[in-house]
Amino acid sequence: MDTRVTSIEQTTAQRTTAFVPSPASPYQGDIARYWDQEARPVNLRLGDVDGLYHHHYGIGDVDHAALGDSADSAYEKKLIAELHRLESAQAEVLMDHLGPVGGEATLVDAGCGRGGSMVMAHRRFGCYVEGVTLSAKQADFANRRARELRIDGRVQARVCNMLDMPFGTGQVSASWNNESTMYVDLHDLFAEHSRILETGGRYVTITGCWNPRYGQPSKWVSQINAHFECNIHSRREYMRAMADNRLVPQSVVDLTAATLPYWELRATSSLVTGVEEAFINAYRDGSFQYLLIAADRV
Repeated sequence: MDTRVTSIEQTTAQRTTAFVPSPASPYQGDIARYWDQEARPVNLRLGDVDGLYHHHYGIGDVDHAALGDSADSAYEKKLIAELHRLESAQAEVLMDHLGPVGGEATLVDAGCGRGGSMVMAHRRFGCYVEGVTLSAKQADFANRRARELRIDGRVQARVCNMLDMPFGTGQVSASWNNESTMYVDLHDLFAEHSRILETGGRYVTITGCWNPRYGQPSKWVSQINAHFECNIHSRREYMRAMADNRLVPQSVVDLTAATLPYWELRATSSLVTGVEEAFINAYRDGSFQYLLIAADRV
């Protein structure tokens, strides 16, 4: 009998209790409430395409042949499916950088949202995947999907603070943040990832960051911060915080050009949220970058 599965099943209800996990700052309490109340159609309708619910953006060229004629009555449905394909492609690129992962390994998705990437990671590697989120609503959603897919013995979400994760020191093979680092102090975050990762373990983040060469955050970056109630960090801050916490970058990939087609397509859809123009302009003027950073814990 898999005692780990039993433990997971016994603690599922506890993990999804609606509370702001300790220790949490007043700001983190605000973020927990923000995501508990969030129900944007853009996140839900894209996830309805195939049951993978993401909280990040997409990369890759748009398949215009799959979209067809914009005058077609089915065009909007095809557009939504294409946006979702690009978001899943982004998650696949992140997982490409996790390195070899065994079936008994444990991976951690810090800021897991509704759990789409956790499902993808389990399908790809067959391993345990633990997600953490401040939002009880998101954790409930992710755990319900895992039960529906009958993978709840391997894939679970916890309501907890990513700066104080409930995993033992050196017990995690690989971990990641997918567009969630802008809600925390980077030194505190990377110290916690460094603690839970085994020596040689891999950490990956995909994130938007402001470009130090621009001088300061641009007005577009400020608009994005205001929209999501977050604090976008500079590229330089990521490198410094990793160096201070025994995370040595092995790969830095600029995905800015690869994400622009997603945003340009999304701006033409019925699912616009009002932030699309800020992303497009910030990427185009060079004040904002979309980066993948893969680092090893030494």
